[in-house]
Amino acid sequence: MASAAAAVGMYRRDGDQQGRGSAAAAVLCLLLLIISSENTAVQAAAAVYSIDWSFSPKVINPLANGKTFRAGDTLLFKYSPGFHNVVEVDKATYDKCGTPPAKAKVYASGSDRVTLTKGQHYFICSFAGHCKAGMKISIFAA
Repeated sequence: MASAAAAVGMYRRDGDQQGRGSAAAAVLCLLLLIISSENTAVQAAAAVYSIDWSFSPKVINPLANGKTFRAGDTLLFKYSPGFHNVVEVDKATYDKCGTPPAKAKVYASGSDRVTLTKGQHYFICSFAGHCKAGMKISIFAA
């Protein structure tokens, strides 16, 4: 009987260890679920901002002034294709409304979606005189 009691005692100790292991696994699963939920909430919070891409800085600039954009947000540039385009450029090109570098991303559909990554973004219209007439916008995404 003593050996049966010892065997039962060993079983209980093993069962205790298994119980603690199961509890640790449950806590780990719960943490992963919380982290996954937070990532989903961030993705769900992404917004789409429509931009009437035209000569009027009164239309374009208020969108960027004081607005908090986030990585994952989308800018929807709406304009007449063939009359305008959207070019993502560096700060120097943006500041002087210069000729975009050959590697610059050019959008020309008239309904262009640009998903923001973290950091500063500069957009201009590269048609002659358009940038200097106000067709440019600078946006920071947190």
